[in-house]
Amino acid sequence: MPCLLIYDIPDDGKRAKIADICLDYGLDRIQYSAFAGDISRNHQQELFLKVKRTLGKKPGKIQLWFICRNDWQTQLTHITEANEKASA
Repeated sequence: MPCLLIYDIPDDGKRAKIADICLDYGLDRIQYSAFAGDISRNHQQELFLKVKRTLGKKPGKIQLWFICRNDWQTQLTHITEANEKASA
């Protein structure tokens, strides 16, 4: 089932650990603190518990959004890559 995990965590170390966990679960980084992917409901729950435990008592906000497949397929995306420094 498609999902979106987003977080706002001031602690650099915790933020990096949570990013690694998201990548370990096969999610794709779509923003600096946002990951998306298609994983089972059981893995979503496991992932959420793991990132909550990793954050511990440090300040932060973690949200896991479940997205139905129909809505997932209608997403719109626009990406503009940064240009390399132009040579003179």
